Amino acid sequence: MAERLALFATTARGTEDLLAEELKELGARRIRQDRGGVRFMASLDEALKVCLWSRIAMRVLYPLGEFEAHGAEGLYEAVASVPWEEHLTPDTTFAVEATLKDSEHSHTGFVALKVKDAVVDRMRDKQGARPDVDPRNPDVRVVAHLVRERLSLSLDLCGEPLHRRGYRVRPTPAPLKETLAAALLRAAGYTGEEALVDPMCGSGTLLIEGGLIARRRAPGIARDFAVEKWPHLGARARELLEDLRADARRNERKVAVPILGFDKDPEALEAARRNVKAAKLAEEILLEEGDATKLPPLPASGGLLLTNPPYGDRLGSGGQKGMKSFYFKLGDSLRAQAGWRVWVLSGNPAFESAFHSRPRSRRDLWNGPIACTLLGYSARGGALTSEAPLGVAEDALDVAPVRPDDEGEEQR
Repeated sequence: MAERLALFATTARGTEDLLAEELKELGARRIRQDRGGVRFMASLDEALKVCLWSRIAMRVLYPLGEFEAHGAEGLYEAVASVPWEEHLTPDTTFAVEATLKDSEHSHTGFVALKVKDAVVDRMRDKQGARPDVDPRNPDVRVVAHLVRERLSLSLDLCGEPLHRRGYRVRPTPAPLKETLAAALLRAAGYTGEEALVDPMCGSGTLLIEGGLIARRRAPGIARDFAVEKWPHLGARARELLEDLRADARRNERKVAVPILGFDKDPEALEAARRNVKAAKLAEEILLEEGDATKLPPLPASGGLLLTNPPYGDRLGSGGQKGMKSFYFKLGDSLRAQAGWRVWVLSGNPAFESAFHSRPRSRRDLWNGPIACTLLGYSARGGALTSEAPLGVAEDALDVAPVRPDDEGEEQR
C-alpha cells in the first residue's frame, strides 16, 4: 500500500459534514464529502487514529477500485482482476459483504458468492492455494457495493461496524445507533463541558455517548480492529494501536458536569442502567424514573437537553392525534426548564407544529431508513422561545407512543 491511503468513512446520511469536521480534527487530509460518507487521505497511524477515535463513522474502508460489471460473468471478471495476493495469503480467512442498489442482480447473497469465487480462484492461480471463508470472524472483510453495473470493492479496516462499542448489553426496541447519537451531540455543540439531560433516555445511548465525550474516552478503546490481522499490515498496525490506546487512556479525565437521564418505562430504565454499567460510566450518569411531560426542575446551571422522542404511527389518524397531544405536553414541560438549550430528533412531520416553539436551527438526516429532522431550540429570557400552538388541543386523546424500527446502517 502507498504511504498515504485513500480511504472512505461511511456515516448516516445527513451527517457527512459532521464526520468531515471530525476527520479533520483527527489529522485526515484531502477531505471530500460524498453521499453517505467522506473520502480522505491518511497515513496508517492517522487511519488507525480514526478507527480508534471516530465517534461518527460507521466503517473505515480502503477502496481497491471501481469497475464496470455487466452480468454474472462481468462481475466475476471484475473481481478477478484485483491483485488479491497483495492483501491475502492462503492462510488468511476472509468474508464478503455485498450491497446492491438498482442492480440487475436481485440477491446480495448471489453477488457475495460470485465475489468470493473470483477471489479464491485468483488466489489459487497466483499462490497455489485458496484462503478459507470465515463469515463470523474473518481476518479480512471484503465489501462489495454494486450500483447498477458499477462495482466498488473495498477492505474494511475495522471489521465490526464502529457503532458496536461493546456497551449495549441490554437493548430496547429500535435503539438509536451509537454513531448517530454521537453525530447528534456534535451537531448540538456538545463538548462535555456542560450538563446533559435526556428526558426520554430509552436504553441510554445519547447519555453514554455524551459521557464518553465528557470523559474524553476513545469510543473504540475496548475493541480490536480487522486491520490488526491483515497479513501485510497487521504487525505494524498492532504496534501503532498499542501506542494509540495507551495515549488515549492517559488522556481520560473525570466528568465534572451532571449527566442525567429519565424514562417512565421501568424496563427501559433498567436497560439503560445495565448499558451505563457496561460502558463503565455508572458514576458519571444518573438515571431516574420520570415522565418527560412532567419533568422536575433541572439544575439551574443549564446545559444541553437532547432527546429522541417516539415518532408514533404516521398513517393512523387516531395515533397521530395522540402523538400531537404528547408533543404539545412535551413542549410545555421542556419550556419550563430555564436556561436549557433543547435539541430534538423528530421522525414525525407533526412534531414541529405540535411542539409549538420555533426552532432556531434544523438539520435533515436519516435514522436508519427513517427521514428525520434534528431541531435546535435556544433559551431566551430563561425559557424556550414560544409561539401559539397550531391547531393542537391540550385535551386531545392520548395514545401510547410507538418507536420506529431501526434497520441498520445507511449504505452509500
